[in-house]
Amino acid sequence: MAEISVITPASSVEEIQTVLAGLHDERMLTVNLKQGNDYGVNLTKLRAVAKALKSNQELAIQLWNTQETATRLLALLICKPKAFSFEQLDVMLRESVVPKVQDWFVNYVVKKSKYCEDLRVLWFSDADPVVASAGWELTVMQVSKNPEMLDLSGLLDTIETQMKDAPERLQWAMNHTLAEIGIVHPDLRERALAIGERLQVLADYPTPPGCTSPFAPSWINEIVRRQEQPA
Repeated sequence: MAEISVITPASSVEEIQTVLAGLHDERMLTVNLKQGNDYGVNLTKLRAVAKALKSNQELAIQLWNTQETATRLLALLICKPKAFSFEQLDVMLRESVVPKVQDWFVNYVVKKSKYCEDLRVLWFSDADPVVASAGWELTVMQVSKNPEMLDLSGLLDTIETQMKDAPERLQWAMNHTLAEIGIVHPDLRERALAIGERLQVLADYPTPPGCTSPFAPSWINEIVRRQEQPA
């Protein structure tokens, strides 16, 4: 952690990049590349750098513009989500081709923006499956928080007809939506389970002991079981 100690809120982009280069771990990069993530910095250490920098919107934009994955992840940790315009967020999402960057961008920035719902609608049916996957991930949130805004049965129709052959990232987001509907809405649980069983998407996904399978029927049943356990 000694390298991080030189970071202050006044550090320049170049100084930050030098510290991140010193934190690079080639073995971690090799592991991350298997999931499409081209960075080799431990995320706990990255968060320590962000803590030292503190919130800084101007610096965050400068870091984002480097186009380097580790630096962009850092930008997402120090930015001010409500300071971005609708247009900025749309452009940034389309630049977020690395899975971890998209994940953090959607969860740490877009979900805190007043434009969240407008962007969800825009991205949901985008021709680019990576962009569409972000729309579906935002839909997962609305399934729980604002289901009255959605046509849940229509979502299940789309999942039933399109999830099996969807590109990987979009398929994961659709599957997440399917599981969330089954977990949160008991009246639709039987249908969600049936769709998952019929499609068998992620049924064979390797799941470590003690972790919940991403296979929607297993996921739904496990979370419901936990929720129904006596306190």
